[in-house]
Parts: sequence; C-alpha cells; structure tokens
Amino acid sequence: MTENREFFYRRLHSLLGVVPIGIFLIQHLVVNHFAVYGEESFNKAAGFMHDLPFRILLETFIIFLPILFHAILGVYIVFVARNNTRRYGFFRNWMFYIQRITGIITLIFIVWHVWETRVAIGLGNAELDYSLMEGILSSTFMFWFYIVGVVSTTFHFANGLWSFLVSWGITVTPKSQKIATYATLFVFIAVTYIGVRSLIKFAYGI
Repeated sequence: MTENREFFYRRLHSLLGVVPIGIFLIQHLVVNHFAVYGEESFNKAAGFMHDLPFRILLETFIIFLPILFHAILGVYIVFVARNNTRRYGFFRNWMFYIQRITGIITLIFIVWHVWETRVAIGLGNAELDYSLMEGILSSTFMFWFYIVGVVSTTFHFANGLWSFLVSWGITVTPKSQKIATYATLFVFIAVTYIGVRSLIKFAYGI
C-alpha cells in the first residue's frame, strides 16, 4: 500500500511539473517577453493577465497549490533519491543530479520572486507594471540572481519534461529517449532565451 501511494505521488509530482506548472512557466515568461517590445506592451499584457476573471481562484488551484505540492515532494526526493547507473548512463545520471540542484535553486528563486512581486502588489507596496521589474533588476546582484533563477527554472522544467515522458511511458525505447533529449534541449534553449531576453530589457533597456 505504501509503495502504491508513493508511486502515485511521484506520478502526480511529475504530471504537475508539466501541467499546469510548466504551462504557467511558459505563459509567465511569454508575458514578460512583451517588455522587449516596450513598456506599454508589457503593461498591457500584464494587465490582461491580472484582470482575468476568477484570477484568485486560478492562481490558488492552478498555480500555488500545485507548486506547493511539487516543491514539498521535490525536496523529499532530493534527499532520498539515488543515481541509477544501471538503468541510465553517465549523462542521464548527471542530468538527474543537476535536476535536484536546480530544484532547490528554483524553489528559493520562486519564493523570493513571489515575495517581491505578488505579495508586494497584494500588500499595496508595488504596482503591476514595467517599473516594478525595472526597479528590481536595477541592482546588479538582483539581475544575476534572476539570471541564475530563470536558467535553473527553465532547465528544471525541460529536464523534468524528459523524465515525464519516460515515467509516463511515452518514450520507452532508447531511440525515442534520445529524440526526447534533443527535443527538450531545444525547449530549454528557447524558453531560456525568452526569459533571459526579458531580464536584459528590464535591466538595461536593450
């Protein structure tokens, strides 16, 4: 019974990492990328998301609760998981190791980012507009903190997507897993570019 429960929780952990958390990550970075086209474009995109009907319910049940469950179980996995050299080779075991490290970095980054933005806005200490991120990233330290945070998050998502395809039986053969490796590498590069490009715009206006 305990093994079945743990199997279910790990499957749910994997699923939530892709749907809805992964989808929200991409949507969030795409909205931020509107900053590249100017302050007004970003403010319109951010305002549209902020004014969605039932936003609080959507944030609670589609974003915050899934992230909370994924984070708690993820921290547990970090401390109990072991590399599997028999099933997977050197490269995949390194990816698994980096996945654990980026998971912790991502958790720290998300908590801080939510505190600086969502909580600050909710308390009335900040406005949801271009100047919010511009002000945060005016600090060199915070700029590089966000760079590390975004890259860790996008890697964690892309590599987690590979694991999801395997654990859910979508890619079971060595050939399909190799194809998935290249596909998720492309996802990592594309999503990272979108995120980092936005940060450069906010910080340096270019």
